[in-house]
Amino acid sequence: MPHTVVIGVGGNVADVLRRLQKLLIFFQRDSRVSLKRSSPIVKNPPFGFLEQEYFFNAVLVVQTTMKPDTFMRYLLGVERRFGRVRSFKNGPRTLDLDILFFDNLKIQSNILSVPHPHWQERSSVIVPLSYLVC
Repeated sequence: MPHTVVIGVGGNVADVLRRLQKLLIFFQRDSRVSLKRSSPIVKNPPFGFLEQEYFFNAVLVVQTTMKPDTFMRYLLGVERRFGRVRSFKNGPRTLDLDILFFDNLKIQSNILSVPHPHWQERSSVIVPLSYLVC
C-alpha cells in the first residue's frame, strides 16, 4: 500500500526554476514515486544565513512504497543528482528536499524528523502548502 508524502522543495543557486521543472519530470519518470500534486512556486527570503539569494520554493505530494528512512535516503540521492553540495547549515543550495509529512506518522530519528520541525513557522512551506489544501 503506498504512503503519501508531502515534500518541501527549494533552491537558490543558479537557474532554480529550470531545475524545479527538471525535478518534476524526474519524479514523473521514476517508478519509485507517483507525483500527485504540486503547488505553485513561490519566492521567499532566506532564513538562518541571510547573506544569500532569495529561494524559490514549492510543495509536492507524492506516493511511494518506500519506508520513511529509505525515502529520506532516496531524496538525499536526488539532491546530489541535482548538484546539491552541503557547505554549511542554511547555506545556499541548488536543491533542498525535505519530508514535511509522511502519512500521519510522527518520527524522530538521527536522520529524520516528521513532521518537519518548525514547518508551520516557515512561509516557504505555509504559502505553497496553502495552495494544496484549498
